Amino acid sequence: MQKIGFVGTGVMGTGIITNLLKAGFPVTVFNRTKAHAQTVLDLGATWADTPQAVATLTDVVFSMVGFPQDVEAIYFDADGLFAGAHTGLSLVDMTTSTPSLAVKINATAEKLGVHTLDAPVSGGDIGAKNGTLTVMIGGDHDTFDALRPIFETFSQSLNYFGTAGMGQHAKMANQIMIAGTMTGLTEMLVYAKAAGLDLQQVINTVGGGAGANWSMSNYGPRILAGDYTPGFFIKHFVKDLRIALAEADHMGIDLPATKQAKQLYQALVDAGSGDLGTQGLITSYPSWS
Repeated sequence: MQKIGFVGTGVMGTGIITNLLKAGFPVTVFNRTKAHAQTVLDLGATWADTPQAVATLTDVVFSMVGFPQDVEAIYFDADGLFAGAHTGLSLVDMTTSTPSLAVKINATAEKLGVHTLDAPVSGGDIGAKNGTLTVMIGGDHDTFDALRPIFETFSQSLNYFGTAGMGQHAKMANQIMIAGTMTGLTEMLVYAKAAGLDLQQVINTVGGGAGANWSMSNYGPRILAGDYTPGFFIKHFVKDLRIALAEADHMGIDLPATKQAKQLYQALVDAGSGDLGTQGLITSYPSWS
């Protein structure tokens, strides 16, 4: 059985690692703060002191960290993943990052004789925990085929889009859609509350018609419960929308609705609420509180 490495034991990473361990894979992990890896260490994962050590000790390394600069560091630093490169190694970045960085990582990997994929995911903490993530993949198709059995331990939908960077482009399209569903969910509830409607009944009714969507089904109940804990951090969603808008500018297209969503979420980050889950957008509406 292949030895798996994992860099990044946040909310999403913990769920994915847990499913890898349940499937019987030996998993070696690194996280910037070791205490945040304790959950998976208690489940049987092995600790390594650097990303380099993770790569040296394993056959396939997955990474899921916060921002593109974090990806750059764990790959290219002196004690990074590339420093531990060896024949047969595959590196899979599941961070939502920039397409250009995915291309850069792939180019460096080719020079070192290792394989890479960019494979961002959708499905949030629930999908990571339940092993039902949707994965968007760019890179060498043969590498994807070889790693498919591993992906299947934590995902229900694998989608190959083409060469390096194309998985990240697909994730940007996904995040643009989520920007719309989250603002729609938020303003639906604000409106329904002001009108004096039963909010749970509204969610049930809309969920049975043309307005049904994942964001409402999964985050609507959390909002009604006053639960703004992160399945996905606002600060990371702002990062994603920033990337999407930058890529749109590069392609010469305008996305005004996505710009507005980014501004709404950015205001929450500026107000110190970036560690809330994306459903925390509703807290910025005065009539809600």
